[in-house]
Amino acid sequence: MTDGLDSLTVIFTEFYYWVTVVMMFLIHVGFCVYEVGASRRKNLQHTLMKNTMLIPLVTITFFFFGWWIYFAFPYFPFMGGFSDAPWALPWSELMGTHMGGAVTVQTGALTADDTMYWSRINGVFWAAFLLFSWTTASIVSGAVIERIKTQGFLILAVLVGSVTWIIDAAWGWSYNGWMVQLLGYHDAYASSVVHGIAGGSALAILVVLGPRLGKFAADGTPRDFPQNNPWFVTVGLFLIYTGFWGFYAACNIPIIDYTSGVLGVEGEAFFTATNIYLTPTSLSAITFNFLMSLSGGLLAGYMVSRGDPFWSYSGGLAGVICASAGNDLYHPIESMLIAMVGVWFAYKMHYWVERRFKIDDAVGAVAVHGYAGFLGTVIAGFMLWGYPSNVMGEVQGLFGSNADGVAVINPLGNFIGAIIMFWVLGFIPCWIVSKILDSLGWLRVPREVELAGLDTHDYGDAFPYFAYRDTAQEDIDRELARGQGD
Repeated sequence: MTDGLDSLTVIFTEFYYWVTVVMMFLIHVGFCVYEVGASRRKNLQHTLMKNTMLIPLVTITFFFFGWWIYFAFPYFPFMGGFSDAPWALPWSELMGTHMGGAVTVQTGALTADDTMYWSRINGVFWAAFLLFSWTTASIVSGAVIERIKTQGFLILAVLVGSVTWIIDAAWGWSYNGWMVQLLGYHDAYASSVVHGIAGGSALAILVVLGPRLGKFAADGTPRDFPQNNPWFVTVGLFLIYTGFWGFYAACNIPIIDYTSGVLGVEGEAFFTATNIYLTPTSLSAITFNFLMSLSGGLLAGYMVSRGDPFWSYSGGLAGVICASAGNDLYHPIESMLIAMVGVWFAYKMHYWVERRFKIDDAVGAVAVHGYAGFLGTVIAGFMLWGYPSNVMGEVQGLFGSNADGVAVINPLGNFIGAIIMFWVLGFIPCWIVSKILDSLGWLRVPREVELAGLDTHDYGDAFPYFAYRDTAQEDIDRELARGQGD
């Protein structure tokens, strides 16, 4: 890099994403702490280890094929075939230490300028998307605690973290994705791209996995299992809030010459941050909206649950998730109100689904991430109706275009997009794989192991079951011994 301004812009962007990755690591720390706090003591080590081991497996698989999927799939299947992405192939020299310079045979179609850019940005950009992958898989992890086999969960974590979610990112979280260009889909901070697909995936696994033993009484009434450590749940969620702030920053391109670099207008320059679709926004705007949606969610969670700590904290998270689809463009008061609506919807849906379909979502992950994310995506289609979905569209949108022929954000496009994220890429693949794993005996632990505690089976009495028993658990065990309450 020899041009001073260009070099400074690239190096600043490299450092920016590196910092966001460090912040986002707190999301995974928070999930580990949160899930351990929500589990009963006899399952702590198992809960922690399955959430820990997804890190190496998803990281390695994302290196070998997940990163390539993001760049190869934007046009497939409705706007063309697979795209070339020579910088994302695992054997590319740009997937390692590289200082730019001459193009070699390994980089194929890359120009010298491309090589200079990707040699600096590739690793940190890859890592930012990798942390999104961990997050998506960890959301599933919390829902299925205390009865899933480690090997079954890890297979599903790779499916979600390195395949299905990154396909939906290619389709709906890139300026040239077919959902963006044809449908006018808009989901700036991943209400559905991360959270909706994770919620749909978790729901599919829960349908096949079944509830924990004793969760439902003989008459079908659901029981609440006491949390092992409410303080861990609190601290875990606050760590997730902090990491989520980094998540928001990582969804932006921090500095780009919008007029000449994006629009291609010669002789003019306008430097700004943009969202993932290359539409201008600012870190100031998303800071307003992040904090207002968090606050609206906390208030709504407190009110709708009548002061229940778990749902108050979870409400803060659900509020941010619901508003995230449009938080690049909303007014802060809009963000707050949308967050409150999303929390009410998620809370009501959680208990209705639990009672109606006997779904045992141990931490409310499907509601907080899936239902809130789905609703937030649909709301964004109405609230942002008419805004351009991107600034570099190549075809007119199916549901409306502006004067330049660029697809515009619209309710129908966002609704179809939410369906694709939650059901098509979320629920269906995980349901199929879960059924296969269940048929092989790889999905759910045996009844005796679940009763004794997964730690006593997998980790050599790391936390002996007899060391912690409360009245509620003893009552459950007595019912199970009589063959009731399954």
